[in-house]
Amino acid sequence: MTRSEAITRLKEEGLTLVLYNGQDCFCSRERGVAPLLSLLDARRDVSSLCAVDKVVGRAAAFLYIALGIRTLHAVTVSEAAKCLLSEHSVALSYEVLVPRILNRAGNGYCPMESAVLSEEDVGRAVLCIRETLASLRK
Repeated sequence: MTRSEAITRLKEEGLTLVLYNGQDCFCSRERGVAPLLSLLDARRDVSSLCAVDKVVGRAAAFLYIALGIRTLHAVTVSEAAKCLLSEHSVALSYEVLVPRILNRAGNGYCPMESAVLSEEDVGRAVLCIRETLASLRK
């Protein structure tokens, strides 16, 4: 699968995430950071895969770094995520750059991005993401 094919598949099939290389492909329709946390929890080695994601904020960027992803295409990416990915040498291409990712209602900022906006350490950011997600589910 090529990057172009992965982007087309993401858009045409209503996917939120496609991880791919010449042999392997992982697709998800889960929203937010859920599929990335699932991969991290499963300790699945996806470092040889490229990613295509519908929306990438700073929280997702931290998870991509923790997963070892080196190449990422985002349909929409936040400025904070773009900077973080650049600092960690992740090759990023994107279609739309936005100041911040909005929440699902569109009336405020994404709580996941806000939770890690000032975080710099990947390990602490992952813990913060988990804590924020747990508090949102209560």
